[in-house]
Amino acid sequence: MIKRLRRNARPAQRPGRARFNLRGRLALVAGAMGLCSVVLVGRAVDLQLIDNAFYQQKADSRFLRELPIATSRGMITDRNGEPLAISTPVASLWANPQELVKHPDRIAELAAAIRVDGDELARRVAQRADKEFMYLPGQRRIHPASAQKVLDLGVPGVFSQREYRRFYPQGEALAHVLGFTNIDDRGQEGIELAFDEWLRGRPGAQRVIRDRRGRIVENVDLVRAAEPGKDLVLSIDRRIQYLAHRELRNTLVRTGASAGSAVVLDVATGEVLAMANLPAYNPHVVSAEDRDARRNRAVTDLIEPGSTIKPITVAAALQAGVVTPTTPVDTSPGWMANGRYRTSDVRNYGMLDVTGVITKSSNVGVSKLAAMLSDRQFYDVLRSFGFGASTRSGFPGEAAGLFADPSQWSGTDKQTMSYGYSLSATPLQVAAAYAAIGNGGRWTQPTFVKGQHGDTRQAIEPDVADAVLKMMHTVTEPGGTARQARILGYNVAGKTGTSRKASGGGYSRRYVSFFAGLVPVDNPRFSMAIVIDDPDPAKGYYGGLVAAPVFKDVMEGALRLMDVPPDDIETWLAAQEDRR
Repeated sequence: MIKRLRRNARPAQRPGRARFNLRGRLALVAGAMGLCSVVLVGRAVDLQLIDNAFYQQKADSRFLRELPIATSRGMITDRNGEPLAISTPVASLWANPQELVKHPDRIAELAAAIRVDGDELARRVAQRADKEFMYLPGQRRIHPASAQKVLDLGVPGVFSQREYRRFYPQGEALAHVLGFTNIDDRGQEGIELAFDEWLRGRPGAQRVIRDRRGRIVENVDLVRAAEPGKDLVLSIDRRIQYLAHRELRNTLVRTGASAGSAVVLDVATGEVLAMANLPAYNPHVVSAEDRDARRNRAVTDLIEPGSTIKPITVAAALQAGVVTPTTPVDTSPGWMANGRYRTSDVRNYGMLDVTGVITKSSNVGVSKLAAMLSDRQFYDVLRSFGFGASTRSGFPGEAAGLFADPSQWSGTDKQTMSYGYSLSATPLQVAAAYAAIGNGGRWTQPTFVKGQHGDTRQAIEPDVADAVLKMMHTVTEPGGTARQARILGYNVAGKTGTSRKASGGGYSRRYVSFFAGLVPVDNPRFSMAIVIDDPDPAKGYYGGLVAAPVFKDVMEGALRLMDVPPDDIETWLAAQEDRR
């Protein structure tokens, strides 16, 4: 029994061994945990202190973005504060290709919403699958309501951003002067290009945090505040501009002409009050096909000014003291030799005085006056009136004209120049030259900015300018070539011109019709030059018939709008009595 009990009893365990195993295990666990703690602390130190900048950069590159803050271009107004170009807020749709490519089933839906081919959109997204940004085709600067319709679809990775788009309230009437901006709101032509830096402003920037889908979840800070563009006040009067554009269009319809230009200047300041051109274009929808129509012909196109140069030739002769307004000039038999050709008048005017040479527009008469001058005398006066040099108006692409130095003249050049051939000028140059006659002989640099004062110079003596002005007045009186330029109650000074178009080394039977004039004669306020290109000969092509009526209709309105008092008050009063 006792033996059985001893066999069944378990041997007693030694306390020392048990304690040894427990401690070892605890030590092992503690050591392992301590080692892990050291590793973790070391890694934390590495991340937070040693390589902090590297990992912060990586984190920021994934989530932190610097976004531009769009800013509006400055407003362009006319001289009276009426808006000519304004910026309106619009929306531009963009997508995160990395997100969009994960939802190929939604691409076709998106393509239908923005009206593009689904396969083409899918191809574009696939090409940019490693990018985070792409504009959706055709969705730049669209109406916010249209953008919202696309956003309402909830296509993953599609977003909208605010931008600005240029709007031109006057449409094509001022398109050539103002120009237009591109898709990035940068000036491309005209005033928009010339003053792009002034108008553009400075976009701002802000830092934001985006989630993996590209959505902004937090605005971090403002990097740079947006600075709107500065406003610009032009010298243009939109009312006179409208008149010029309207009457120019009516004339082209009436005469069948292919193109036309009209320029109105303030005589005293040189400010451009109106500048119209046809054909025109829509500045809101500009295409490659509009390239020819986009030319501002009044500034860029060179024309032989024809008989509009004759008052300048007469001024040169008066300035040199070789003639007076009453000096007789024999124009018989109505022609004179000009090298292998003839210089001819419409008919034989016989004996004329210098004033009559202007009144009848005698080519023979001005040729004989030019012959009395040295080449240098003639050249210097025409140069002082701005021919052969840019007006420096600041308009992009302005042409300088062609007027060679006397050393390059042939034997007949001076003669043909005296009545407007063998040299070329822009309509703006002609208008500026006539403004000088009306401003006491002082030529003033034209400008498109209200209140901007350009360079001036004395082209001819004031008494000479006054004499030429009075001679030009006879052109619109009975016996003159421009009676259709007359304005009731106002004395008008001007000169018609008709020149053949150069073709194949000679001249064709196609014409350019001109009229340039000043009103009122007693104290000239406006200078205007009109060019009608290629009128239908069957409908008339002489400057007095084609271009002079444009002057009359535009200036009649401009004088009324600007409250210029009549200087022929007796005629005006007589007309009022007749109306009663």
